[in-house]
Amino acid sequence: MTTDDIDAHAKLARLTENLSKVEHLSARLMQAMAARQPHDQALDGPGNEVYMKAATAYLAGMMQNPAKVMEQQVAYWGKTMQAYVAAQQALVTGAAPPAEPTKDRRFSNPLWDTNPAFHYLKQQYLLNVESVQNALADMEGIDPDDRKRVEFFTRQIVDMFAPTNFLGTNPDALEKALATDGQSLVQGLENLVRDMEANAGNLSVTLSDREAFTVGGNIATTPGAVVFRNHLFELIQYTPMTETVHKTPLLIFPPWINKFYVMDMKPANSLIRWIVEQGFTLFVVSWVNPDASYADITMDDYIRDGFLTAMAETRRATGEAQINCIGYCIAGTTLGLTLAHLEKAGDHSVNAATFFTTLTDFSDSGEVGVFLANDFVDGIERQAKVDGMLSKAYMSRTFSFLRSNDLIYQPAIKSYMLGEAPPAFDLLYWNGDGTNLPAKMAIEYLRGLCQDDGFAKGTFNVFGRPVKLSDVKLPLCAIACETDHIAQWKGSFNGIKQMGSKDKTFILSQSGHIAGIINPPAKGKYGHYSNGTPEGAPEDWLKGATFNAGSWWPRWRDWLAAKSGQQVPAREPGNGPLPVLCAAPGTYVTAIPKA
Repeated sequence: MTTDDIDAHAKLARLTENLSKVEHLSARLMQAMAARQPHDQALDGPGNEVYMKAATAYLAGMMQNPAKVMEQQVAYWGKTMQAYVAAQQALVTGAAPPAEPTKDRRFSNPLWDTNPAFHYLKQQYLLNVESVQNALADMEGIDPDDRKRVEFFTRQIVDMFAPTNFLGTNPDALEKALATDGQSLVQGLENLVRDMEANAGNLSVTLSDREAFTVGGNIATTPGAVVFRNHLFELIQYTPMTETVHKTPLLIFPPWINKFYVMDMKPANSLIRWIVEQGFTLFVVSWVNPDASYADITMDDYIRDGFLTAMAETRRATGEAQINCIGYCIAGTTLGLTLAHLEKAGDHSVNAATFFTTLTDFSDSGEVGVFLANDFVDGIERQAKVDGMLSKAYMSRTFSFLRSNDLIYQPAIKSYMLGEAPPAFDLLYWNGDGTNLPAKMAIEYLRGLCQDDGFAKGTFNVFGRPVKLSDVKLPLCAIACETDHIAQWKGSFNGIKQMGSKDKTFILSQSGHIAGIINPPAKGKYGHYSNGTPEGAPEDWLKGATFNAGSWWPRWRDWLAAKSGQQVPAREPGNGPLPVLCAAPGTYVTAIPKA
């Protein structure tokens, strides 16, 4: 028997083994899919009304200006024919078709340019995308909000049908399958089955190696202690790293749709550690991950038992009459509501406030606004009443679609087609470690703040009394992020502009919702814009702003230090009236809620 014969037998044996694995995995996949629980179909996509409005607007355009539509079609047909002829010539001559440069990372494999079949697929797909985009751009007679939704969901459809998303038209996947005798496809199927089983029959791509990180082990390791706990949060006081600290303590409210340790990943990029190193007594709220038993918890509960209680306990722990506060994202919105309430009550126990990527004026909620129409919110409300909570799975999926190629399709290709293991990436690990929201609170937030814009309009009630943006009168600083898909910076600017404070500072960081905030100075990665008080139109503010290389953290530290009083001896957790309950990062951050 020759060496070639031995190799052929070995390949056949591997192929047979892989086929048997596929059969077993397929059975597991069917079982996982059967375990999927029914849910409100409105959560899967926009209502038909969106597409009907788009179709009506397009048909009206055809009737009013048929020549323009015909011009578009003729141009599309002409380009399509040129691509087809070029592909035919390449097949006949065997020469590579002319390569047209593209910055689209999906088509980085050289075969997209050198192989006639793949080149034609790429060209035709890009022509289709261009044609759809042109049709949308020329669409008239449609409401601006409806246009945004049509454009967004059309882009989702266009991205979904990219040839890279299908095994038969993905050269990377085909090459690896051949090179591994099908092992990559078997491993990909194993990854798919694992994800389906882990998510009760729902497809959710694992973005990071879940075994690579341990909260409190190699992430969230800044020393500190839980010094207070109730049904909504644990209060963490961090161990000082300087001999003296500023007199006024600092309390951070993270968003309760994610866990606080995004601010305390590895020591090199930990905002929490850095703040402590700057000489501030730091407290951080770690929110509970609610289950169905929290169904009736309201926004008022979060303000009373969360924000106001955490503020009171921070004052009690330090013996100070005033504190400074930070609110991040949804917690920034709620901090604004709390501060407005305190102002109306004549309570000045908060000295100054900082808002990270916070929307308080939802008149233009940006890209995320496409999910705030009634078709989605009605579905969320119905499902939340059944579950007693808004599941983290729905929120995670929604935010993923804001960057679908980066957070859905590319990870799915790598995991399911190429059979790769997810990377050990701390930020993606945190991104997959989400939390649920209590049913009643979630709907109050979506209806009263997002849809009705109640804070900006002065119609949202806190403890039965309406509050408005102008009620927030203490000194404040706001940091927004230039490419934020969740809390777009212009909306953040407009909300801060309407607040009643005479001492306002606005900073615009480069990058997005997370990377723009978690931007340690030592890395020198993203810069920021500064222009003092937010006034006028956000575009005009930016035109007059100064660009500063490097992180905004030192600029904000200097602002905060001026609001934090003289130096006093450093405060150790447990040395005051609040005893140490357990070490940071506490128990709520790792607790698994009941299904």
